[in-house]
Amino acid sequence: MLGQGQTQTVKVERYTRASRVALPVAAVIIIAAATIPAWGSSAVMKQSVTFLTLLALAQMWNLLAGYAGLVSVGQQAYVGIGAYTLWVFAEKVGINPFVCVIIAGVVAAAFAVPTAGLAFRLRGGYFAVGTWVIAEVYRLLVTKISWLGGGSGVSFNSVARIDRGTREAVIFWLALGVAVGSVVLVYFLLRSRRGLALTAIRDDETGARGLGVNVFRSKLWVYIIAAFGTGVTGAVIYLNLLRAQPEAAFSLNWSALMIFAVVIGGLGTIEGPIIGAIIFFALQQFLADYGTWYLVLLGAIAAGVVVFAQRGLWGTLVRRRAVDLFPVRRRLCLETVCFVEESPRQSGEELGKLTEGGFGSPPEPGSS
Repeated sequence: MLGQGQTQTVKVERYTRASRVALPVAAVIIIAAATIPAWGSSAVMKQSVTFLTLLALAQMWNLLAGYAGLVSVGQQAYVGIGAYTLWVFAEKVGINPFVCVIIAGVVAAAFAVPTAGLAFRLRGGYFAVGTWVIAEVYRLLVTKISWLGGGSGVSFNSVARIDRGTREAVIFWLALGVAVGSVVLVYFLLRSRRGLALTAIRDDETGARGLGVNVFRSKLWVYIIAAFGTGVTGAVIYLNLLRAQPEAAFSLNWSALMIFAVVIGGLGTIEGPIIGAIIFFALQQFLADYGTWYLVLLGAIAAGVVVFAQRGLWGTLVRRRAVDLFPVRRRLCLETVCFVEESPRQSGEELGKLTEGGFGSPPEPGSS
């Protein structure tokens, strides 16, 4: 209780003590990672590219499902589109393949517009299955076009002709830039007015619409951004692999990897996909030699997290320790205490609710 005439200072904070420490630490890690081409072996750089691209893919999927409520299992479409766009512009047009990485993202974003026109007519589980079906259509189209190599795929000869040391170093730096860029993009997007709208949509879509939020435009914008990021990442992945086949480039496994990393780490948090990507990469490196048991263990871990840590590993930690490395929520601070907005919902519960009530609604019988 304040005495008569006494006042208490009130302020709104966007940063936390943990985030102020995390920023210089992250800068040091990024600078140190950038030196890997100077001392790391070819195998180290290839494995690093695998981890960094997984991190970028997970951040893009988390942006869709964790903040926009769009549970898509068709994001592999943009991995494949990114890979084949890279091949077309590098091999047929003759543009520098490293420059083509950005072009791949632009083309993927362009494909996202008509894709959204179809998928956004569906709701919840229908939306999830619909995005997968659309991705399969893209795969079949590429398979049937002989100019794109058909089912046998294509090779990136222009990339292979580049000096190996130079090629591997540039690909690594591109992957590092894509990973860091995905985190920075999501962070600043969520701190903007559009990010506030996305948070409102995630928590209560009907209420957000009632407050004047343009739900369709916000979700379309995020879907296009995620397609761009996924397309760029797909191009970097296949720069590293030097060969693309429709079955692999448009494989459902890409979406499965994204979902695994996000659910394990924590849906609706920026830190969650980072933690999930680290865990998945570590398991992949240490358990890949165990064959099918490796996949069984991944499934068991995912099931265990969903049951016992429904917020994901990072979400559970935040709930208990109130640690926030990438704060996107506002904190109302008095002189002695701070109040923070409600933390993201539990990952398992959130996924269930999203698949029950996704973007739009299924067309009624006889409707257009």
